[in-house]
Order: sequence, then C-alpha cells, then structure tokens
Amino acid sequence: MTDSKYFTTNKKGEIFELKAELNNEKKEKRKEAVKKVIAAMTVGKDVSSLFPDVVNCMQTDNLELKKLVYLYLMNYAKSQPDMAIMAVNSFVKDCEDPNPLIRALAVRTMGCIRVDKITEYLCEPLRKCLKDEDPYVRKTAAVCVAKLHDINAQMVEDQGFLDSLRDLIADSNPMVVANAVAALSEISESHPNSNLLDLNPQNINKLLTALNECTEWGQIFILDCLSNYNPKDEREAQSICERVTPRLSHANSAVVLSAVKVLMKFLELLPKDSDYYGTLLKKLSPPLVTLLSGEPEVQYVALRNINLIVQKRPEILKQEIKVFFVKYNDPIYVKLEKLDIMIRLASQANIAQVLAELKEYATEVDVDFVRKAVRAIGRCAIKVEQSAERCVSTLLDLIQTKVNYVVQEAIVVIRDIFRKYPNKYESIIATLCENLDSLDEPDARAAMIWIVGEYAERIDNADELLESFLEGFHDESTQVQLTLLTAIVKLFLKKPSETQELVQQVLSLATQDSDNPDLRDRGYIYWRLLSTDPVTAKEVVLSEKPLISEETDLIEPTLLDELICHIGSLASVYHKPPNAFVEGSHGIHRKHLPIQHGSIDTGESPVSTGPTAALDQPQVIPSQGDLLGDLLNLDLGPPVNVPQVSSMQMGAVDLLGGGLDSLVSPKPCIFSVSQILKKVFVRVFWSQVLLRLHCFVFLCSFGVIPTTPLPIHTPLMPNQSIDISLPLSTIGPVMKMDPLNNLQVAVKNIIDVFYFSCLIPLNIFFVEDGKMERQVFLVTWKDIPNENELQYQIKECHLNADTVSGKLQNNNIFTIAKRNVEGQDMLYQSLKLTNGIWILAELRIQPGNPNYTLKIGASLFLSLQAYRPIDRSSVYKVVLEGCQT
Repeated sequence: MTDSKYFTTNKKGEIFELKAELNNEKKEKRKEAVKKVIAAMTVGKDVSSLFPDVVNCMQTDNLELKKLVYLYLMNYAKSQPDMAIMAVNSFVKDCEDPNPLIRALAVRTMGCIRVDKITEYLCEPLRKCLKDEDPYVRKTAAVCVAKLHDINAQMVEDQGFLDSLRDLIADSNPMVVANAVAALSEISESHPNSNLLDLNPQNINKLLTALNECTEWGQIFILDCLSNYNPKDEREAQSICERVTPRLSHANSAVVLSAVKVLMKFLELLPKDSDYYGTLLKKLSPPLVTLLSGEPEVQYVALRNINLIVQKRPEILKQEIKVFFVKYNDPIYVKLEKLDIMIRLASQANIAQVLAELKEYATEVDVDFVRKAVRAIGRCAIKVEQSAERCVSTLLDLIQTKVNYVVQEAIVVIRDIFRKYPNKYESIIATLCENLDSLDEPDARAAMIWIVGEYAERIDNADELLESFLEGFHDESTQVQLTLLTAIVKLFLKKPSETQELVQQVLSLATQDSDNPDLRDRGYIYWRLLSTDPVTAKEVVLSEKPLISEETDLIEPTLLDELICHIGSLASVYHKPPNAFVEGSHGIHRKHLPIQHGSIDTGESPVSTGPTAALDQPQVIPSQGDLLGDLLNLDLGPPVNVPQVSSMQMGAVDLLGGGLDSLVSPKPCIFSVSQILKKVFVRVFWSQVLLRLHCFVFLCSFGVIPTTPLPIHTPLMPNQSIDISLPLSTIGPVMKMDPLNNLQVAVKNIIDVFYFSCLIPLNIFFVEDGKMERQVFLVTWKDIPNENELQYQIKECHLNADTVSGKLQNNNIFTIAKRNVEGQDMLYQSLKLTNGIWILAELRIQPGNPNYTLKIGASLFLSLQAYRPIDRSSVYKVVLEGCQT
C-alpha cells in the first residue's frame, strides 16, 4: 500500500495517539508514527506539541526515519527554538557517523535550521565536514556555508569558512568544486566588491578542468563564474573560449545558454579580423538553432535570449532566418517572438522570403498575430529601403481584402512609411481615404487624421474629411483629439481662407469644452501662436519632421550589454536588469561586458579597484530639453556668468579645458538666475495684470538659499523684463535632489506658483579649505573601503601634469603629492564639498597619452552638523560628471 493512506485519516484525539506511538518500543511503530506526523504537518495541521517525542526518534540507524525526523525539525525549529537545542547533540553525533550519507544529512539539516542558538553549535561539525574524506560530504558542507552566511555572515568570516571554501576550488572532485563555486557566488552577491572568488589564471584553469566532469548544474555554476572573469589578454580569452565551446553541444539547454553567455562576453576581447573570431561566430549558430526544436516553453526562453544576441551580433544567425519562420502549431507567444527576430534579421538579401512569409501570416485567423505581421511589413519597409515599394504594394493588397483589423493596422504602418519616405508614396492616399468609414480603433483613426492633415494640400476634400471626425470630438480618445487638433491647424495654415471657421471650432472645443489638461494646453498654445504671429506658427507647425528609424524598438546599448551578461537567467527573458524585478536588489552587482580589445588597463595602482573599474558610468541627468522649459519655452540654459556646457555632458564643468578663466575669480561666486526669471515673466503671462512677486523658494542638496531678497522694486508689466543677479549661500535647509547639483525653484506671484529647475556648476560647491594634510591624506586614503572607490576615464585632454594641477587648484581641487611611477605622473588630490564631504583622488597622466585615469574615493566627515549625510554613490556620480572634459 502506498503512503497516501497517511493523508486520509481525520480522527479526533489523533495527537494523543501519535504521542503514544512515537514512544513505542518497536522501531516500525515509531517509523509509522513519524510518517503520520509528517503527513499531518504537510496538510497544515499543527503538530508542534509533538516536538520532544519526534526528537527522541533521532537516535536510530534507520536512514529513512532519520530523514523524516530532520524534515520535521526544519519545519518547527524556528517556532520552538528552545526545544530545538535538544537535537544539537544528535546532530553533532551524526556529523561523525561512519555513514557519509548521514554525515551529509546532518550538516545539511543544521544549515537549514535558521535558529541562532543552533548555528553557534554548527561551526565545529561544519569545519570537519569541509575537510571530510568523502566528496559527497564536502560538497554538501560547501552549500551549508552559504546558508550559514545568510543567517550569520560575521560568524562565517570569523570562523574562516570563506577560506575553506576557496580551498575547495582546488578539490580533486569536480562536484565539490562546482558547489564551492556556487556557494562563493551566492555569498558574493551580497558583497559585490569583495572579490571572494579571487579569479586568477590558476583558479580559472582548475574550474575549466572540473567543467568536463561535473554534473550539468555544476557546469552551469562554473560557466556563470567564468563569465565574471576578465582575461588579461586576447590569447587567454581565446584559450578559455576553446575549452568552453564543447559545452555548446550539451543536451541541457541551460548549459548551452551559459556557455553562449561566456562566449558572447569574451568575443568582446577578440579582434574581429582574426580567423578564430569568425570560426567562433559560426560555432554559436547551430546550438541556438537546436534549442528551437524543444518544447514551446524552452523555445520561448531560447527566442528571448536569441533576440538579445541578434541585437548585439546579428551576423551569428544572419544565414538562419528560415528557422524563425512560424509553424502552424506554434503557440502565440512563440509566433510573436519569432516574428520579432525575423524583422531584426531582415536584409536586402532575404527580404523577398520575409515578405512572402509575412503576407501569408496576414491571412491567419489569430487577430493578434495578424496585426503583428502587418506591423512587421511596415518595419521591413523602414529597415530595408530597397523593399519599401514592394512592402507598400503588399499593404495595399491587404487593404483590398477589406478585413477590418487588417485595414486599420495597415493604415497605421503606412503612416510610419510616409514619415520615413516623405513625398514618395502619396499616390496611395486616395485608396486610404476610401476606407475612412471603417476605422473604429484610436490608433488607426489617429493615423488617418495625421495623413489627411500632413497632406491636406493634395486632398481636395481634406476639410470635409476632418470635419467628419470633428462631429464626435468629445467621444474620441485623447490620442485622436490631439491628432485632430494638430491636423486642423495644419489644414488652416495651408488653406487659411477656406478653413477659418473649422479651426475656430476645434480650438473652442479643445480649450473651452474639454477637461483634458493636455488637450487644453495644446489648444491654447495653437490659439496664441495663430493670433500673435501666423508666420511663426507656420514655421513651427509645418516644420520639417525628422525621419523615423527602424532602430526605435532596439534595447538601449548599455542595457543590452548588461542583459548579455545575464543570458540564461530571468533577466534575459524579461529583458530587464535584475534590480528592476528582484526585491532587495540593492545588493545585486550590475554586470558589464569586458572592455574592447586594445583598451584593457593592466596598470598597477596603490588603490585596488572593484569590478566596475574603468567603465563609463551611464548618463543619468536629464537633458534640459526634458524640463519645464521645453513646454513653456523658458531659457533654462546656463546663466550668463557661467561658461556654456555641452548638452552631452549636461551639467559637467570643463575643469581641464581652456574656458576656465571666468570661473577663477577672487570675488564671491554669484549664480545668476536673471535669464530664468526674465523668461518666466515674459513667456508665462499674457494678461494685462501687474505682476508683483510674493515669494521665491529654493530646494537643493547643498542647502542653497538666497542671501538677500529678490530686488524687484516695481511691478513688471506684460512683455517687460529686467535682469537681476541674486547672491546665494549654502546655509539653508537640505533636501536631496537627483542629480545632487539640481536646484529647484518656486516663484509665487499674484496669479499662481511657478516651478522650474536648473543645474548649478559643480565646482561652486568645492570649498577653499579642501587641502588635506599629507599625513592625514595617507591615513584616510588607506582607510577608504574598496566599495567607496571608483575609476573613470578622462579622454582627449592634452595637458601636462603641472598645467592640470594648476587649473584644478584654481577650482579648489588641491594636489597633495606628486610622483612618477614607470613614466606615469601620479597626482594625489583632495577636495571638500560645502556639506563636509571629502573626496580623495588619484590622477594618472601618461606623457603623450591624451587619456587620463581618475580614481576617486569618498570619506564622509560631517564637520557641519546641520547637513544630513548624502548617498555616496550620488556624490561620485556628480563629481565624475564635473571632472570629465
């Protein structure tokens, strides 16, 4: 009889009976009783009262009974910590049992019992098991170290278990090596800069040796570890690739994807003109194709990963486009993913095949798939210019089918084709207009309205067509309303005499009868443009539009590089970095592809660098075009007293460039807001009301506030402006901004409160007493932890060390020491921010090389108690942007 019988009883007084059976002298009775207890526990009954009786059953040679008791202990030890201590002696005894299975079972169970009182007794048995003669016990103990670290990290470090784990990497048994790597990898996730694995050529060789002999999951652990290693040169990278390549033919798809991840990363280090590079690309193709012959779920995971690979290196699968042709029995999620990859691989050489397939797909019965197929035809037209005419012809054929959703999707993509190829395919507009009455979806209606407005001069009855949409204006979606408003304004500017009444009607509907703020604001802007300066309105509304690109759906390059490093994980399926969907992901270290061949920095330095050294940080400060000024046409650019800054650096100050003289001045720094205020008063108000300022408020990370009231002594009349300089200080309240040098300002007058923001040049916050004593510098430099250090590249700076030192000192960045190491000038510098944070830096300058290496560390000295501590990472970000030329 099967064990299902234990789940069918539902008697009263069952606990009492179980208690008696657990204390029975016969072993079989006790075993049966423990099974009943586990069954009751499994279905949710509370059997914790039997804890002492179950623990008494641990003293047995029966392995099955011991497993059941351990299972019970793992479940109830947390709720009965005091009683769980009773089992400690049995655990310690079992850890010395002659049977290796029992030794491993004991140490595994102790690691799973998350009770502090028990973990302190685990150390000695675990230490013995890590050096056990049996490999099964050693590999179990390796995993137990990771579990213990999760419970009490400090204990693991104090007891030297991390060193024992590192020693296991050299173990003779490949499974022990794999588990040691897995444990160290898991621990290092919570300590991203600790370099626990200590990857070096010797250890890498040991891992590659174990790779051929361990189980499939052991291979995955080792391959994931290899993907975090940065070879010192292309020769080592090629050697590793050669030893990893056989894993591509493994039966387990997870092993294949892990091997692909390693090879994709190391391809960055191989010269593209080498024979091996081309050979490796060819070897990557077959295993990826093979993954598509598995179950639909496996296919989907493979396709999501292939999507990333194709975006990074389309040449790998450029000859395999037929593999991605859709099969009739594919699930919809597989079909849609295949379709996406087909478009990415489409080229002039295979466009005929692709279009034939897509036209066939457009006649399927699945509506979502048909829509995606029609959209794909439009993407082909935009991507492959030579095929545009054929794609348009195909779309017209589909429109003639009169299938409603096909027609509507075709009109949407034809609008995009018009954007890509203006004045080329306008002859088909008449055909599109014939289907006007059948359009009932917002996207299609908006696309048709855009086409009519854009080419109104070529459509005789354009005003009638747009007027037909206007009849149900309030019933339309916001997207259609906005498009219709713009289209009628375009029509008016092209045919003013015929459509004056129509434009007045739509402006009235948008501004007076609508509750939508976006629609109302756009209506007011058009109304004022048309009433104030029709010539300017024509230049704005009818301006030449930028051509659209097929690259709009590609993943941003920095994110793509990070996702390539996560091939084979959930991140590669979601197409999101782990910190976007993993709770508590602040400890997850962000991965990057290795530095391109030829730019690997092998230089030594007195300060160690973390894994992110020499990587450019992503630009996170929004461009000024994204701020409020874009909407109201405010001049939020740099003030007149501050040198202009390029939009690519967005707030960075050229501390090493030639335009520095205006920043070096003996008088106090005054940050002018005159241009901002002038534009606020001129652009925002059109009424004839006197504008008297009531309040002026600043918010900033560094406590910036005005030292004097804003000196506006007379009211401003409409269209009047004045220039004002406002001295600022850093003694105000602190509120953390992003970025830190962002200044938010609120202006209140008799009409309303108006808000805007601007970036203050960073060097303004470098104070004059930022020169640290040499001895203090040396001590502080050594005390800065690795995670507080960052390396950065300053490129294209043609200055010698003395000139750099002088220019930086003029901006309160002081050189503490200078020395020459192997022909490199090393400048050790300090600066202090107004909020008491010290930044220490090492600047390496190689004569004749325009690229400098900057290494910085931050130490927080809160000399001014009024300031709150500010997140170091944000400080690094702003300092780096400020120091970049």
